[in-house]
Amino acid sequence: MRIAMASDHAGRALKEEIKTVLKAGGHEVLDFGTDTDDPADLPDHVLPATLAVARGDADRGIFVDGVGYGSAMIANKVAGVFAAVCQDPFCAELARSHSDTNVLCIGGKIIGSAIALEIVRVWMSTDWLGSTEGGEKYARRVQKVKDIDAQHLVPLD
Repeated sequence: MRIAMASDHAGRALKEEIKTVLKAGGHEVLDFGTDTDDPADLPDHVLPATLAVARGDADRGIFVDGVGYGSAMIANKVAGVFAAVCQDPFCAELARSHSDTNVLCIGGKIIGSAIALEIVRVWMSTDWLGSTEGGEKYARRVQKVKDIDAQHLVPLD
């Protein structure tokens, strides 16, 4: 799977740890920066990574900033991208299984690397229930979100 990754300076070190684990698991990582601990403006890195997910150049995205919410706010402005902030594995499982998210946002100042790596493992390995037998309620609910997305966000050209 191709994973777009991005961070600001507050999430760079954790992003690098996650990137190493993803590559070891056979995933291709597209890193949109930052690659230093110098202060970085989050939109400069998260927006290009988000666009890669929206265009289909990446299957999913994982973004790391100080708290996670800045990345999610940016990502959720782009049509076809559905980002969730997850601070524990349970939330990561539900973000995939119930909501079919394609972007995971993590707060590098909020959680340590051990829990972050478990969140990534769970999120990456959890299937969406809406595509399974008995998953009609999840498919219906996600479709309503996609309808809102289509009505209010301009799709990429």
